[in-house]
Amino acid sequence: MSPRTGTAARTGQYAALACYLVFLAFPFLWLISTAFKPARELGSLHPTWLPEDPTLGNFRQAFGEQPLLRAAANSLTAALCAALITVVIATPMAYVMARHRGRLSTAATGWVVISQAFPFVLVIIPLFLVLKNLHLINSLWGLIMVYVVWSLPFALWMLAGYVRAVPRELEEAAAVDGAGRIRTLVSVTAPLLAPGIVATALFAFITAWNEFFFALVLLKTPEKQTLPVVLTHFLGAEGVADLGPLAAAAFLATLPSLLVFALIQKRVTGGLTAGAVKH
Repeated sequence: MSPRTGTAARTGQYAALACYLVFLAFPFLWLISTAFKPARELGSLHPTWLPEDPTLGNFRQAFGEQPLLRAAANSLTAALCAALITVVIATPMAYVMARHRGRLSTAATGWVVISQAFPFVLVIIPLFLVLKNLHLINSLWGLIMVYVVWSLPFALWMLAGYVRAVPRELEEAAAVDGAGRIRTLVSVTAPLLAPGIVATALFAFITAWNEFFFALVLLKTPEKQTLPVVLTHFLGAEGVADLGPLAAAAFLATLPSLLVFALIQKRVTGGLTAGAVKH
């Protein structure tokens, strides 16, 4: 391949990547623009890309009409607890799946694949009955349990891949030094799994933060509703959306996920075992 051909290929790749990024960012950028537009511009037959007369009135109206802070606190509690519990349960289970091949590992892998094919509507009735018998309907802890169970299969599959990437030589060296399996997992394997654990926790957090259907069905009182459910309150009785306040509230709802990802993205993309073993 000539240098000119290589340069053209790279230019084409960068152009395709730029187009893809614009495609992904457009809905979010349009949401921000809508959040700062006054009612006059939102009702215009010829909408503009940027607000001509930016205003914070939509944000004031959103906070005045709905308890967004309380709903955000509920969502944050559910998402953080679900992410923490999912990681604590998934880490040792993923280690077993990755290190001990057998019927248990095969069954667990099959469960992961099958569980991801279940639609929400299919499981909501038996799930509702189970939580009702446990007196966990209209409870954040009941919702957290649902989020953990729903996130766990993918978290197991995700962490098992990271465990397989950890060299067995490190665990064998720890065993030679007298460390048991639990000590090896805690002191040797778990620190090397930090990028995978962070990525799994991020997945569980974002899944719980954005989830709507389970929260809508299981939480009844307004004081316990999560942010995605409260956002539906900006829809009128006939399904007409109050676009300005809705866009403002939706914009604020996206910020925690973006901030969490921005803070830990280096750990997610970092090397898994860089420098751990010398060849």
